[in-house]
Amino acid sequence: MAVGAGVFLVLYAGLVGLAWGFQRHLVYLPDAGPVPPAATVLPGARDVGLHTADGLRLAAWYLPGATPDAPAVLVANGNGGHRGLRAPLAAALHDAGLAVLLFDYRGYGGNPGTPGAAGLALDVRAARAYLLEEAGAPPDRLVYLGESLGAAVVAELATEHPPAGLVLRSPFVDLASAGAEHYPFLPVRALLRDRHPVAEHVAAVQAPTSVVYGSADTIVPPAQSRAVADAAARLHRVVEVPGADHNDPVLLDGPELVDAVVELAVLRPG
Repeated sequence: MAVGAGVFLVLYAGLVGLAWGFQRHLVYLPDAGPVPPAATVLPGARDVGLHTADGLRLAAWYLPGATPDAPAVLVANGNGGHRGLRAPLAAALHDAGLAVLLFDYRGYGGNPGTPGAAGLALDVRAARAYLLEEAGAPPDRLVYLGESLGAAVVAELATEHPPAGLVLRSPFVDLASAGAEHYPFLPVRALLRDRHPVAEHVAAVQAPTSVVYGSADTIVPPAQSRAVADAAARLHRVVEVPGADHNDPVLLDGPELVDAVVELAVLRPG
């Protein structure tokens, strides 16, 4: 019995060691592309470059709005795919008159670098800087939209640079809470290098915040998205999409998500 227990402990220690060493490969699932030219996928869009504070150039697509002073949407992707997969979302937002920036994090979509929480924070700041300094987006009409992991990225950004509105699609409370759902046999909180504390951040964000999630989400439990909404300092709206799973089309670019973004984009302060 003691020998069997010893073997189990050795195997378990090995498993924990592998999880520690390869954790970012489990969290970040970059799709290297190829990503086609913007105009071939999104009529009117153009390929642009974002410049991070640590010297990287990231590829992005910018789709101008209906007018020079149109509200703009900064879209922060989830942990998989690349910006090309968000083209239908950008098209739907553009049809509503909004300007849209789709970008890929470091290591995604052919971009240089390796993803991690600190790097993604620099990446989204470069995206915001592009919209304000090069695209001329009105700072008081800038909306952040983050999907899943991207919700963590824009929630952190909003603590330093509050937007006109914040839309979080399928957010988790923090990365450890999400990880524990999928790896209950591992000491996830002790292992994680990247924390992504969404609920903690939204509690400090003084901007109208809407949360959109699917009632049948098997990746991020709906209870976690509701907990993020409960933590928001300025909750505007909660949108539950009945029967929707994490990657169902209705949560990628469906009317519930698009309407939630447009609603905050046209919302006036006060």
